Amino acid sequence: MTEFVELQPVEKVLVVVAHPDDVDFGSAGTIAKWVSLGTQVAYCIVTDGDAGGFDLAIDRSKMPAIRHREQTNAANVVGVSDLTFLGYKDGELQATMGLRKDISRRIRQFRPDRVLCQSAERNYERIYASHPDHLAAAEATLCAVYPDSRNPFAFPELLVEGLEAYSVNDIVMQASPNPNSYTDITDFVDKKLAAILEHTSQMPNPDETIEFVKAWTSQSAEAVGLPQGRFAELYQRVSTG
Repeated sequence: MTEFVELQPVEKVLVVVAHPDDVDFGSAGTIAKWVSLGTQVAYCIVTDGDAGGFDLAIDRSKMPAIRHREQTNAANVVGVSDLTFLGYKDGELQATMGLRKDISRRIRQFRPDRVLCQSAERNYERIYASHPDHLAAAEATLCAVYPDSRNPFAFPELLVEGLEAYSVNDIVMQASPNPNSYTDITDFVDKKLAAILEHTSQMPNPDETIEFVKAWTSQSAEAVGLPQGRFAELYQRVSTG
């Protein structure tokens, strides 16, 4: 049986996810908690989110701006104001060398202690957590953390930009099929739900979505041994030291 360990805050965390809203569904409670404790958090959103949504009347060309706005508002709810949108095409993401370089650049710019990302391992029990874009963004992020961002000979053009090699201490992956860590988000679950509700273009039934998230985070708390009435977010932590 897995012995779950509660994640402790660090000084700086870079979040890298595929789509606008991914961080909020997976980690907004954790982010709100860490920010309240003094952690500096930055988001790197890989795709423009144009393939999301449910309203066929919305012009696809307008969707990236809508989703940027929604993600910016959601980030504000949990205390994050540093957002980078890489602008890759939603639904077509691949773990290319170009994407690895772009994520390595952001790591070297921000120089985080920890990177929070999605899981590169497909979860067959929760298949919706394993969107191909999630897997590709996660794989590229893992490669950017090790070895790319710490290797001065990888992407030498980044050195020309003045970005020295940098080593991240650990990675935590949301939606992993093999979690080993958690955050008790009970005091911040309302902020998580408020952040999710900012993504109005993605939710035809917001009340159902909120009830689902509350049930899911309650079950996560139970899985790690927290008392009834608590809420938690689960992660797989990997040391890179």
